[in-house]
Amino acid sequence: MPRVALATYDPGPRPGKDRDLPLLVRELRAAGANAVAAPWDDPDTDWGGFDLVVIRSTWDYSWRAGEFVAWAQKTAAATRLANPAEVVRWNTDKRYLGDLAAAGVPVVATRYLAPGDAPDLPVDHEYVIKPASGAGARYAARYRPDGHDTALRHLARLHEEGLTAMVQPYLAGIDVSGERALQFFGGRFLHASRKGAVLAPGTAYDADKVAHPDLVPWSPAPAELAVAEGALAAVPEAAELLYARADIVDGQDGRPVLMELELVEPNLFLGLHPGSVAVVRDAILAAAA
Repeated sequence: MPRVALATYDPGPRPGKDRDLPLLVRELRAAGANAVAAPWDDPDTDWGGFDLVVIRSTWDYSWRAGEFVAWAQKTAAATRLANPAEVVRWNTDKRYLGDLAAAGVPVVATRYLAPGDAPDLPVDHEYVIKPASGAGARYAARYRPDGHDTALRHLARLHEEGLTAMVQPYLAGIDVSGERALQFFGGRFLHASRKGAVLAPGTAYDADKVAHPDLVPWSPAPAELAVAEGALAAVPEAAELLYARADIVDGQDGRPVLMELELVEPNLFLGLHPGSVAVVRDAILAAAA
């Protein structure tokens, strides 16, 4: 009976946002595994007592990235962790996009402004500011050139909290064709979904946002799959990945580019793709064997 832990977050008094989590626990138990879900920062959990720890919905890690990476490294030293701790360390800082671009992967053009850097912002096109360690569009906002003063305040807030900011052009194609999430699990393509634009003009960076609006199933084009697979091939220790999600958008020339490669805690959207549940369950069981 394999012992499997699904690492999540502590939602406190509110219901948890990971709708896939109870489903996966049930499926794993029904298949004979001793499966539990536990918050990653629970001091009473003995992670070394499991055959496999799968990072699932640790959705509060981004403001505590250093603490989270340390937990991943400690857990990986005690048992098998999916994804591997070094991949987690690399992927929690979105400066990994520069590594992928250097490897020839088409990515959204990105500049990074660390605390102390000059606040050099675009003056001739729409752009997005977001933290290099972030999730769920937290502290992300879209600006027109005439919103320069507000953008500077946003940038200053990120820097006050010790965060590096990312500055990217806003790709207008997102408003038309949305953002496509291509999921991989157990080393193969699993399913894809498309969501609408998350960032509306004028929405404050610290406002709550719907992370996955208008989510629907999607059949990816060959060019989208090629971008996703090229990104995965460029990941350090990519052969050890249990899961991955590649977020694809249309670039300024209409061709697909990588917005983000999520290797830490991607939402799987299993409620939208019930046929994928058995594939995910079996891949977890195989990794725990």
